[in-house]
Amino acid sequence: MAAREPYGQQTPSLLAASKQAAPAMRTLYIRHVPDEVAARLEKLAAQAGLPLSTFALQELTEAARRADNAELLNALPSLPIERASILQALAESRAER
Repeated sequence: MAAREPYGQQTPSLLAASKQAAPAMRTLYIRHVPDEVAARLEKLAAQAGLPLSTFALQELTEAARRADNAELLNALPSLPIERASILQALAESRAER
């Protein structure tokens, strides 16, 4: 039987593999959360069948994704389209139904 390494020590290959397996993550602590906000988040998490921390992480992830929306919209070309032509195309499309 092979000798076991002391607790807390890993072989270099095992240590490298464990570092590659998990993406880098940070821990956030949020202070001064109003009671009504915390209660609402707890209720939403319970309705979703999730722990509060998982639900909060999903909400923060979605908020971080939305932060890019304004930048993406600003990068779109601005086309000079008259309001009347949009309304006409809409009316024609509805008439085809």
